[in-house]
Amino acid sequence: MVVGYVYDSIYLQHETGEHPEKPQRLVSIMDALRDEGLLSDLVRIEPRPTTREELLAVHTESHIKRVEQVALGGGGYLDPDTVLSPLSYQAALMAAGGTIRAVDFVVSGQVDRAFALVRPPGHHATPQRAMGFCLFNNVAVAARYAQANLGIKRVLIADFDVHHGNGTQEIFYDDPSVLYFSTHEYPHYPGTGNYDEIGSGRGKGHTVNVPLPAQVGDKGYTRAFVEVLVPIARRFAPDLILVSAGYDGHWADPLAWMELTVNGFGALVGCLRDLAQELCSGRLVFSLEGGYNLKALSISVAATFSVLLDRPFADPIGAPGRPETDASSILDTVKRVHSLS
Repeated sequence: MVVGYVYDSIYLQHETGEHPEKPQRLVSIMDALRDEGLLSDLVRIEPRPTTREELLAVHTESHIKRVEQVALGGGGYLDPDTVLSPLSYQAALMAAGGTIRAVDFVVSGQVDRAFALVRPPGHHATPQRAMGFCLFNNVAVAARYAQANLGIKRVLIADFDVHHGNGTQEIFYDDPSVLYFSTHEYPHYPGTGNYDEIGSGRGKGHTVNVPLPAQVGDKGYTRAFVEVLVPIARRFAPDLILVSAGYDGHWADPLAWMELTVNGFGALVGCLRDLAQELCSGRLVFSLEGGYNLKALSISVAATFSVLLDRPFADPIGAPGRPETDASSILDTVKRVHSLS
């Protein structure tokens, strides 16, 4: 099994100071991959900057220009949560382009699976604006690229970040060629992603939100994947699976109130790996989103690579020892809305 990863030091040049989304996130991940002996068994994929044309398949010209101009002007805040430094625009181009390169390598068969370790993250970026730490929507850009250039017709985007990917949802809301599936804490930032947001027009039924209450842990998340994602993915039959991989659902993360463990993330990744093998010749690409406790993030990403390599892993952090919230009610509602029960 050949697994690739995208990484470049340009991603550290998106300087955010003491902001939660800071360069140390990637530094800690790379350190953990070395410490766990994984890095030497992975294939590095060199990123490239995404092109203007590739960005315009997802974003407006005015949005792209604003990000570029603020960065070239020395940086600043695009909103209260989203900050730019002088090299943030270049880093964002390489983040979207790095995710594209991961897709290129997987679809061409140069690697079996891949993980784009990129920043800034992307799933909150809408067609018109940056928000929630995100500048360009990396996964959405990669999905459109795959459809336009690689013969991919149907893309499943699975998003297990603790925050709803409102940008990804908006981009594909009326598009039946992209199935967007999200598990997230609700109500929580950005306030979108209720179960009745299911798409519109020809895209109706192709947005699948599982809005989970606080303190749902491994059992509830795993049930969401097994009981909702698996049957709806089989019904959709994707040619490629992309993953917005956010690890801020971990119980130790400071920005949310969920109870996932490293083992829980491993179970979700295993489910996605198996779905890709079953439905789309193993074509599976992850792109990094959130995760703000450095230890929990780095160990969870290392566990993800272990699963992608079909290897066992150990969870050195463990579980919080608190009871999990039962997710049965919302899962039953989502299944009813999407005719899964």
